[in-house]
Amino acid sequence: MERALERESVRRVVAALALVGIEDRVVALSDTARSAQDAATALGCELGAIVKSLVFQIGDRAVMALVAGDRQCDTKALPGILGLAGKCKRADAEVVRMATGFAIGGVAPVGHTSELPIAIDGSLNRFSRIFAAAGHPHCVFETTLTELVTVTGGVVDEEVSKNP
Repeated sequence: MERALERESVRRVVAALALVGIEDRVVALSDTARSAQDAATALGCELGAIVKSLVFQIGDRAVMALVAGDRQCDTKALPGILGLAGKCKRADAEVVRMATGFAIGGVAPVGHTSELPIAIDGSLNRFSRIFAAAGHPHCVFETTLTELVTVTGGVVDEEVSKNP
C-alpha cells in the first residue's frame, strides 16, 4: 500500500498540510480506512477519534461536515451553522468528486479542488489525537482538533453532530 502515498490525491493532502507546517503525518495502512469503523479497527483507536469527511448540498452549493466517527451529522442544523439557507441533502458520488477531487472512501478534509464551507463537529474535542482520511481508502493522517481548524478554516460547533 506504500504506492498509495504516490497518488495525486494523496499528494494534494500532503501539500495542504505542509502549507500550515504539518509534515510527515500521512500514512498508508495495510487495511482499508474506507469507513470510520474500518479506520478505527486498522488504527486501534476509538471510533469517535475518526473524522468523517461528509459532503452535502445546501441548495446547489457543496459543503462539508467533519464529524466524529461515532456521531451523525445533524443535517437540519448544518445550513444555519454555515450561514446558508436551503435544504441540506447528502451529495452523490459525482458531486463529491467534483467538489473535492476525491472519491468516496478517501475524501480528506483538506486538499480539495474547490473551496467548500466546512463545519467541524465540536465533539471531536473529546480526543487528544484524531485521524482523518488522506485522499485514498488506505491513507490517513493524525491531527488534533486545533490543527484541523487551522488547516481547514472550518467552523467548530457542537450542533454539527448528534448521537445515532
